[in-house]
Amino acid sequence: MCGITGYFQLHSPCPPDRDLIGRMVNILRHRGPDEFGTFLSDRCVLGHSRLSIIDLSTGQQPLSNEDGTVWITFNGEVFNYVELRPELEKLGHRFRTHSDTEVIVHAYEEWGKECVQRFNGQFAFAILDKRNNSLFVARDRLGIRPVFYALHHGRFYFASEIKAIFCDPSIPRRIDLCGLDEIFTWWTTAPPRTAFEGISELEAGCWIEVRDGAIRRGRYWQMEFPEAF
Repeated sequence: MCGITGYFQLHSPCPPDRDLIGRMVNILRHRGPDEFGTFLSDRCVLGHSRLSIIDLSTGQQPLSNEDGTVWITFNGEVFNYVELRPELEKLGHRFRTHSDTEVIVHAYEEWGKECVQRFNGQFAFAILDKRNNSLFVARDRLGIRPVFYALHHGRFYFASEIKAIFCDPSIPRRIDLCGLDEIFTWWTTAPPRTAFEGISELEAGCWIEVRDGAIRRGRYWQMEFPEAF
């Protein structure tokens, strides 16, 4: 597994907080001790702690497309990336690594938010699209890979674990009593609720887009239970 984290400014751009993202990545180092990376801009900061599995030599993250307009931090595996890559190459996309991460980047370039429909795997990722100043966060169909998020003082935070979000000391740390009751009842909370007020978990098969000062949520897949004949 790997660790992903970062934040996105909803409104006014501001200088990136290098110290904060350093702490956020460091606290996730147990998820990926092999490499650590960050991408910094006045609108968005991405962080990654990597457990090297695929493309050991050139799969460093955060990773971008050819012109640096789309950046990703990604946790998980896309099992059908080998099939998707030649399809994207025929559409004109050029690759510089052999990683499944880069396939996600080009799939997003080609199909936008609908790219998640094409992936067979377990994943949580965040994509910064500098072309329209947006952040796209998605989670796999069954929620195997975790991603949590919070909105605080005009800044959207996300991370593989809640403690990375709490690296910003200004974010309140208050127990959600309903979430605590769910833990005592079911051993866990039911997403999007967590054990902390103001911290949410992205539900399985869902995505979030942060754009133009607004946060939109969508569901691209859900389990169906047809009636028995």
